[in-house]
Amino acid sequence: MHTNVKKLIESGQACLGIELGSTRIKSVLIDTSGNILAKGGFEWENHFVDGIWTYPLDEVWAGIAQSYRDLCQDVQAKYAVKLNRLAAMGVSAMMHGYLPFDAQDNQLAEFRTWRNNTTATAADQLTELLQYNIPQRWSVAHLYQAVLNQEPHTKEVAYITTLAGYVHWQLTGQKVLGIGDASGMFPIDSTTKDYDAAMVETFDRLIADKNLNWKLSGLLPKVLVAGENAGVLTEKGAKLLDPSGNLQAGCVLCPPEGDAGTGMMATNSIKVKTGNVSAGTSAFAMVVLEKPLSKVYRDLDMVTTPAGDPVAMAHSQNCSSDLNAWFQLFGEVLRSFDVSFTQDQLYGKLFDKALDAAPDAGGLLSYCFYSGEHGVDLTTGCPLFLHPANAEFSLANFVLVQLYTSFGAMKLGMDTLTQKEHVKIEKIFAHGGLFKSKAVAQHVLAAALNVPVAVLETASEGGAWGIALLAAYTRQAPLSLTEYLDLVVFADSADNVVEPEPARVKGYASFIRRYQDGLSIEREAADFANKK
Repeated sequence: MHTNVKKLIESGQACLGIELGSTRIKSVLIDTSGNILAKGGFEWENHFVDGIWTYPLDEVWAGIAQSYRDLCQDVQAKYAVKLNRLAAMGVSAMMHGYLPFDAQDNQLAEFRTWRNNTTATAADQLTELLQYNIPQRWSVAHLYQAVLNQEPHTKEVAYITTLAGYVHWQLTGQKVLGIGDASGMFPIDSTTKDYDAAMVETFDRLIADKNLNWKLSGLLPKVLVAGENAGVLTEKGAKLLDPSGNLQAGCVLCPPEGDAGTGMMATNSIKVKTGNVSAGTSAFAMVVLEKPLSKVYRDLDMVTTPAGDPVAMAHSQNCSSDLNAWFQLFGEVLRSFDVSFTQDQLYGKLFDKALDAAPDAGGLLSYCFYSGEHGVDLTTGCPLFLHPANAEFSLANFVLVQLYTSFGAMKLGMDTLTQKEHVKIEKIFAHGGLFKSKAVAQHVLAAALNVPVAVLETASEGGAWGIALLAAYTRQAPLSLTEYLDLVVFADSADNVVEPEPARVKGYASFIRRYQDGLSIEREAADFANKK
């Protein structure tokens, strides 16, 4: 096996996927059937600067280079070969946000990530004008809010893109974007597989009196669907990726995609009535629709699969950050007693504790809002734990309520989809870091959504593997994307399904009622914590 893989890598037949997540940049090397050959990673964190959540672009490149170097070291250790050539590659990243550039390609403002809740006025006005839900994190909301704020740089904007689009542009010279990532910038028309032309014209009329020197269509990346050629790795791009100079230029790149699209790929949930949940720093559930929604809902986004089919997304900006903070605190306690353990052991042991908890988490209540949350009308966040005197305060219940609240805001959006639109979901595929201890997080999610939840063995690789698959798909003509996933990648995969347990479903329902009833407490806490 190792001999065959070594030959495959030496002959330049492997495919690379890189995903810039909110806390980790991952690199995954695969063969054209999707088998993972090697991995690399780099830990990073966003910065809160002058009221803005951001990542400096120099850290983007330092992180990508380190993640790629880590992967190359893995290749060398496993197969005793240097990675010099690739068949194809792809870049994915956190969706949405705002990266503006002028005509000379100079960055005009700090990268404003999906985590910012500073565009409420723009998002509300655009939703009303377009009769289409425009969340605060969408690129067009950031652009229009900057116009409303009369930020000087808006007169100089010549191009805006997402983080994945920016990295792809630097690697290839191509200003393009995969349709799934583009659907988080501006509404997409799934029939034309492009931005909605009528809505673009409506937006241009809206800003006609602002004395700007541009129209929206001139600022946005070109939209591409899965399988289309999105350029090749240039000499400059190869040097950015691998400063050592070993990597050769020339490999094909697939369209850059957002983490929503790569999550669909990683879970084979791009067909109608399939759905998936991604859980990490943020949590989002996506269901591929049979028909359009009957009306506009502010807690449901409309995005697309990498092939351009419509998807309803229930998104929450906060998921595991507060849980991670508590677990780090527990780790400090253990280290103060000179106890040795790994992170995986710490998380595994604490997650297992949740299986012993009362189904309703003993009456405890927690909110994991490090930042604002649009779905519950929260502009700013404040993590909050409530321990009513009559609650059952135990370690098991405490861990369970942290897991419960990680899915809370997303659950409310999914209730809109299932209860108001009567969308049927047969199975949810789950992926992301929260599902490393899959038996626990699976049970919690199954209880929250009251549907069977499957976790694949590649779940923790998530979007990096998903974008690697999209890269490999560029070499799979004439197969459709669905055929490639069904017949090549997932043909022999086991689902590892957990069914919802009635007692846990009832317990989560009790928790979510407390969660909704207590939101006024969270809002008051957030207002107090964020007073200047």
